[in-house]
Amino acid sequence: MNLDSLPVTIVDACLRNGHGGSPTAVLDDADLSDAQRRAVPGRAGTSHAVFLRARASADGPQVVGMRFFTAVGELPGCGHGTVAGLALLAERAGRSEQRFTVQAGERSFAGHAVQASGRFEARFDPGVITTRRATAAELGPALAALGLHPQKDTGSAHVASLGRARLLVRARSRAALATLAPDADRLGVACDLLGLLGCYVYAPSESDDHFTARMFAPSIGVPEDIANANSTACLAALLADQGAGEITVDMGDSLGNPATVVASTRASRPGLRVLVGGSARIRDRPSVVMQSP
Repeated sequence: MNLDSLPVTIVDACLRNGHGGSPTAVLDDADLSDAQRRAVPGRAGTSHAVFLRARASADGPQVVGMRFFTAVGELPGCGHGTVAGLALLAERAGRSEQRFTVQAGERSFAGHAVQASGRFEARFDPGVITTRRATAAELGPALAALGLHPQKDTGSAHVASLGRARLLVRARSRAALATLAPDADRLGVACDLLGLLGCYVYAPSESDDHFTARMFAPSIGVPEDIANANSTACLAALLADQGAGEITVDMGDSLGNPATVVASTRASRPGLRVLVGGSARIRDRPSVVMQSP
């Protein structure tokens, strides 16, 4: 298939107060090679692209397959991409609320979207999250690449996994977080060496359930992510042990695209359940023809 005329919908995922968000390319999957799929984000002017394969369902949640790509390759999951995909599917369904069973990578999980005031509120269950304290061997190269001093600039640090591990680092202040200027090449090498997706650095904001965060993932071709819902889900799981039931995380300010991700936790069998997501807006021109580079 020729990419020059491939229709793409741009969805701004994880808006903050109706503005900003992470622009995400969403399109129906087609007879494309993975190399062509990798080309879509750059051609559409986004960091990520989501490819949908939806099946009609007379009863129960609609079943949809999702594949996520950056310019570097395929990801097993993408949180803000899931929010974007759910929003577009909900618009197509034409209902005020739509439930889904999402199949992505080797996982199957629940999602839903509610339409209100021209926007969509989408949430999904990302699955089992594991967390552990980061080791000194993991922290050393990652913090050096981030430009953080282990004692002066940072608090606790954990490795969290949701299909793929990432480092969660608590900065001691929002000022320390705001001034971060990581060495992207060095951080990419460190993450590859440690088997990490990237580094999610966060700091407390004005209340115990409100945080600011930045996600750096040069190994997947995203030096800094505008919004990262899966890492926010990992943070929610980590903080659940401290009594947090719902957290709100602001991201994207350093990139000029304010974004907000919301995650909630509750005890369930066999363990903790997390719901994560945000608000999404489908752009006025839902069918964008990609331009040649």
